[in-house]
Amino acid sequence: MKKTMLGVTAFAAAGAIALAGCSSTGEGSTDTSPTAEGTESAAAMAAEDITLWLAGTDTPDTLIDYLKAEYAEVNGGALTVEQIGWGDLISSLTTALPDSENTPDVVEVGNTQAATFTTVGAFMDITEHYEELGGESLLQGFVEAGSIGDSVYALPYYFGSRAVFYRQDIYEAAGVEVPTTLAEYTAANKTMLDEGVGGAYLAGRDWRSGISWIFANGGDIAEYDGSAWHATLDSAEAVAGMEQWQELFTTANVAKATDDDTTTYSAINDEFLPGTPASSTMAPSWATWTLGDFDEESESYVWNSETFGVYALPGVDGGVAPVFAGGSNIGISAATQHPEGSLALMEIIFSDEYQQMLAENGMGPANLDFADAYVDAGSFEGVNAIAYEAAANAKLTPAAAGWASIEEAGIMEDYFQAVAEGGDVATLAVEANAKIDELING
Repeated sequence: MKKTMLGVTAFAAAGAIALAGCSSTGEGSTDTSPTAEGTESAAAMAAEDITLWLAGTDTPDTLIDYLKAEYAEVNGGALTVEQIGWGDLISSLTTALPDSENTPDVVEVGNTQAATFTTVGAFMDITEHYEELGGESLLQGFVEAGSIGDSVYALPYYFGSRAVFYRQDIYEAAGVEVPTTLAEYTAANKTMLDEGVGGAYLAGRDWRSGISWIFANGGDIAEYDGSAWHATLDSAEAVAGMEQWQELFTTANVAKATDDDTTTYSAINDEFLPGTPASSTMAPSWATWTLGDFDEESESYVWNSETFGVYALPGVDGGVAPVFAGGSNIGISAATQHPEGSLALMEIIFSDEYQQMLAENGMGPANLDFADAYVDAGSFEGVNAIAYEAAANAKLTPAAAGWASIEEAGIMEDYFQAVAEGGDVATLAVEANAKIDELING
């Protein structure tokens, strides 16, 4: 649960927006968390109307309805849930979180953004509630992203990991097998592309999938030297990984360099195939909501195990390649005027009932005591088991104060697109490093 504290009080997002009004989480910070004596029983609390901000539409409506009903029963107040698009999340939170009159009380942020918001003091200290909310049973990598030293500010909400979703019928038509190494993955897709029956679909700007090639070759985005973060995309290992990814993109891929991850979720569906024969794509485990055969009656996708399949991306020499860990963290706004109600909602979210519901809906539960329920859940045969296997090797972005600014600036997307367009990897890596180093330490 260790994370080195950086002395940062603001971060640049969409230019030079600062989290003014959020106190530093270092010496002199104000602990707004209620005492244990004041929160002995949620039932004894005064009814409070609170607001929860969820990122995107990943949380199903059934879970949102449960939170509203359960909160009303436990607290007596009303829970308002607002879903903020991922693209608007950083700027919306930067504006709203410091404003005690308009702040959401409880907020979800992407796991890659958790370190930044934690470091600038955007979340309330919930260390004394850590054990009752799950403690060591929680996904520790995500806990670390929301912690400073031994103090906890944001906890994991759900996790997922990327896997390869593929068309078994196209593989069979081309006579290729499921690959066991990254080189075989390129070779198999090149064979299908050359025969005109398929090819990989990895969007040029989808760095969250492409980063696996860097990880698999032993590279990383950045490293911490004890006092500051430094980008390492120009290391021999990272360059080798990107050159391997570039070979796949230019010889065995059907996506465009300008495509992003919004199209990967439907890349292997029948309606997407004409004109762009995609035999496989990488996507998070919850992509099954939009993969499969479309059923007009239910207006949803139905997983067909005779047509579709899934496997973990293989490593350089076999085994499973490290992938980027998807998912998010959740915390209480440091500016909330309703700490008791917010804690009551957190208790509901981390209850056994809600963790079970996350698992059954294909979202990796924060509490790993429910991992078996996640693996066994759903109608998408084997998907969660593969995703959980991949999650064991998953990696996060650097837990750096300025990482959210890097995402806001699209530096990784631009780097991957330039490589996809055929640029010299070593040169582009040095240029990307310089841009990352300007922002990564906040």
